[in-house]
Amino acid sequence: MKQIRASAAAFRPTSRVDNMVRWLRCTLLWLRCTVLCLLAAPLTVSPGFAAYPTRAITVIVPFATGGPSDTVARIIGGHLSMTLGQQLIIENVVGSGGATAAIRAMRAPADGYTLIMGQMGTHGSAPAVHPNLPYNPAKDFAPVGLVLEIPVVVIARNPLPVHTVAELISHVRTHPDTTMGHAGAGSISHAACTLLEATTHVHATAKPFQGSGPGLQAMLEGRVDYMCDQIVNSIDRIRAGEVRALVIAADRRSPALPDVPTAAEAGIPAFDVSAWQALFAPKNTPPELIERLATALDQALDDPTVRQELTALAGTIPAPDERGPAALRRLVDDEIARWKKHLKPALARDDERMAP
Repeated sequence: MKQIRASAAAFRPTSRVDNMVRWLRCTLLWLRCTVLCLLAAPLTVSPGFAAYPTRAITVIVPFATGGPSDTVARIIGGHLSMTLGQQLIIENVVGSGGATAAIRAMRAPADGYTLIMGQMGTHGSAPAVHPNLPYNPAKDFAPVGLVLEIPVVVIARNPLPVHTVAELISHVRTHPDTTMGHAGAGSISHAACTLLEATTHVHATAKPFQGSGPGLQAMLEGRVDYMCDQIVNSIDRIRAGEVRALVIAADRRSPALPDVPTAAEAGIPAFDVSAWQALFAPKNTPPELIERLATALDQALDDPTVRQELTALAGTIPAPDERGPAALRRLVDDEIARWKKHLKPALARDDERMAP
């Protein structure tokens, strides 16, 4: 019995120690779980982020099927679908120079399932053209990433006695009735030629058309003397010798037209225009979703097949440090300020000098 009591006496202190240790462990575990739950709270508020996307994503394109914006969206969309594991549906919403599409995207839920393929016109020059624009490119959208930069080329009809941009400037200066065609106020072609006039201090007679295609056709018919247009829209006519390419509005030559000098080489470095294309989401889209989309876009732009298809449009794929949301936000801010400076005075002149 003594031995048994001794054993019991030996056990009791050990049991108290074990209980204390167990209590301390439970207390520490509870504290640890509490801290972890608090730290994880921002993530658990929206548990769907981790699974995003769980359904198809709509990419709104502000212009008709077959144009540069539509083509770029479809090239990128194919790779994004594979990366994200969901279909990307291209929705062409035309009207008001892209404003109709931008408004549709602005009003969409900020849930990552509606994007827009914006560009220089919709998210750069539009505020200068439309004082009462119903959307703010800088405030109503969350930038995802810059996709492609397409150079602008100045082209002239063959009978016009100019072979360089310097000769064109001299001709316009001595012949103010020289006609400049464009695809409508605020379009890329209009903004580019406006910048050319501002940097060279000449003013041609502006003639607007419903798109670059009709403007180019008017040039072929002799009703327009020159235009500024995205290379992808006019390269076939240039190569066929139907129109004359004078200068690329950039600081480096285009591989698509290697014999055409740049504006920098022509002595007008300020004439630098990029018809850029970029992805945006509605404002207040959660940063986690923007990061997911930006990462997927980055992967697409590094894919050899995607790069080949995009460069076939005579475009330049931005470097990695020029693609992301922060870089795109800076680009939009800079473009809005730049085009307000040049387009507002030009629009006033166009109203006065508009050809019948």
